[in-house]
Amino acid sequence: MKEYTKIETIFERDVEGSKKLIEGKYRNETVEFLKNNQWICTEKIDGTNIGIVWDGHKVSYQGRAERTQIPTHLMNKLIEMFGGETNEELFEQKFGEMPVILFGEGYGTKIQKGGGNYRSDVSFILFDVYLPEQNLWLKREALEDIARTFGIDIVPVILKGTLQEAVDFVKGKPKSTIGTADMEGLVCKPAVDMLDRMGRRVIVKVKVRDFE
Repeated sequence: MKEYTKIETIFERDVEGSKKLIEGKYRNETVEFLKNNQWICTEKIDGTNIGIVWDGHKVSYQGRAERTQIPTHLMNKLIEMFGGETNEELFEQKFGEMPVILFGEGYGTKIQKGGGNYRSDVSFILFDVYLPEQNLWLKREALEDIARTFGIDIVPVILKGTLQEAVDFVKGKPKSTIGTADMEGLVCKPAVDMLDRMGRRVIVKVKVRDFE
């Protein structure tokens, strides 16, 4: 299975004292180099990582890791959203025999503490799409098109700006765009997708609780 990219925190953490982030001390030199460029930041939803896998013939479902058990009430919702003959035809129409993984967050009641503040039931919200054969992550425009095809939600873009603007935004302890929940934070990618010198995707998280 293809696990989703591990998203690093933007700054290093004090390992000896407060364990708080050391603001301005970037964990990744590529991120620091790009800090004043434009980043696209979407809302980070507090749920559980889910992959909707199309292998070219059928749909299956995966959690964060191979042994991760998807909660039953969430699995039932995923099958409702992506299972059945009609959805299989949509996958065939959209992707043919090309494998694809729709990555998103399973969220809502009984998923993480406070999940019920997002919604009283559970659902799936899209945040990334990966093409395994091409080793390619799709652009935002393609994600929005796929979300429209399947009639599913996609994480909203909260801001486009520098990383400092992202940090300043979360310091304001914003509310989520969904339900009555507090916002967990932002996930930020450069406006143009990039890899660092180790071949890893450049993508960071900026969490509200790290700046309280």
